[in-house]
Amino acid sequence: MNVVFLSPNFPPPTYLYCVRLRELGATVLGLSDAPFDSLRPALREALTEYYRVPDLHDLDADIRALGWFSHRYGKIDRLDSLNEYWLELEARLRTEFNIPGLQAADIDRVKRKSRMKRVFEKAGILVARGRVCRTADETRAFVDEVGLPVIAKPDVGVGAARTYRLDADGDVEAFLGDKPRMDYILEECLEGQLLTYDGLVDRRGRVVFEVSLVYGIPVLDAVRGADMTYWIDREIAPDLRDVGQRTVLAFGIRERPFHAEYFRLPSGELAALEVNMRQPGGLTVDLWNWANDMDVYRAWAEVVVTGTTTVQPSRAAYAFWAGRKSGKAYRLSHDEVLARFEASLVHHERIDDVFAAAIGNYGYVLRGPELEPLQAAGREILALADAPAPAR
Repeated sequence: MNVVFLSPNFPPPTYLYCVRLRELGATVLGLSDAPFDSLRPALREALTEYYRVPDLHDLDADIRALGWFSHRYGKIDRLDSLNEYWLELEARLRTEFNIPGLQAADIDRVKRKSRMKRVFEKAGILVARGRVCRTADETRAFVDEVGLPVIAKPDVGVGAARTYRLDADGDVEAFLGDKPRMDYILEECLEGQLLTYDGLVDRRGRVVFEVSLVYGIPVLDAVRGADMTYWIDREIAPDLRDVGQRTVLAFGIRERPFHAEYFRLPSGELAALEVNMRQPGGLTVDLWNWANDMDVYRAWAEVVVTGTTTVQPSRAAYAFWAGRKSGKAYRLSHDEVLARFEASLVHHERIDDVFAAAIGNYGYVLRGPELEPLQAAGREILALADAPAPAR
C-alpha cells in the first residue's frame, strides 16, 4: 500500500502515524516543505521517500510531487495529513489523482460552519441559532433576533482563532468596524458544559474507538487569556454516544479520526457546535493513549492498511491536562509541581506556539482513576502567586 503523508513533521506527534504505517508494511511517502535533515530520525527511517517542495501551499508543486510518486511507486492508495489546516489541499489532491477519501466536492460541508449546521439540523441534532452575516444590517438584524451575547467566528476556521464574543452593543459596533475580510457566522451564545465525542471510524463507517473530552473552561476563554484544563472522561453518556454516532453517520465519516464538539445545556440537552475531520489538537491523542493503555497511532494505521483495528481501550483512568501560559507568575515553581504531583504526573512539555493560545505554553498531564484529585492538582498547578490558595 502506497500512502502519501503531507507535513509528516508537524504537528510534532504526527511522525508516529508514519512510523506505525511503516511497521504495518505500508510504503510511506512524505511530502512537505521542511528540509529533510530537519526531520527527526524516527520519521526519516519510516519514510520510503521524502519529496520536498518549496512551499506546501503551491498546488502545482504538490501535483508534480504526486506525479513523481506515482511514476516511481505506482498508484497512490491513500493520502492524508490528519491536520485540518491541510484538509482542503488533501481533498484537491485526492480528486486530482483519484485517491479514496474526502474529495474537493466534500469540503464545504466539513469546513464551513454554516454548512455543518445544516447537516446537523437534517440529522435532527440541536444547534445554536446562527447564520452568515455579511453586512452591518444583517449583523444587527441577527442580534435583534436572538439577543446578546452572540458569538462571531469565521465561517471557515480552525479552533477559536479570530472568534469574538459580543456582549454589548458597543462590542457589535467594534466588531463591525474592524471585521476581518472573510465570511463570519454569528450564533446565539449557548451556556453549558463544553464536551466532545471523538474517535476513529473504520473503512465501513463503524466507530471502532470512541472517547469524550471535557473542557474545564470554554476554549474562547482560554484564547482570551485564561488557563486551560481538560480531561479524557472514563465514561461516555448514552445520549452523547447517540448524538455522536448520528453525527458520524450524517457526515459520512470513514477511515479517519474525528472530533465533534457539543454543549451540555442547563436543560440536559446536547447542542452541536461543530465537527472536525481530524483528531483534537495538541497532545490530546497522547492523553487518549494514557487514559486507555492503547496506541491510537497504531489503531489509525491499522484502519488505513487493513480496513479496521483490533486495538481496544481499557478506560482505566482519567487523563488530565493543565496548561500554563507565559507571562504569568504561578504559586508553584515547575520543580515544585514535579515534586508534589510525582505520583500522578505522566508527562510535561513545552507546547508549540501554534497551540499555546488555547492550551498553554507549558502543559502537565496527570493520570488517575478518580477525577477529583486530578482537578484539585490542576487548581494548584494553575494557581497564581497573588491568588488565594486553592482548596484541595
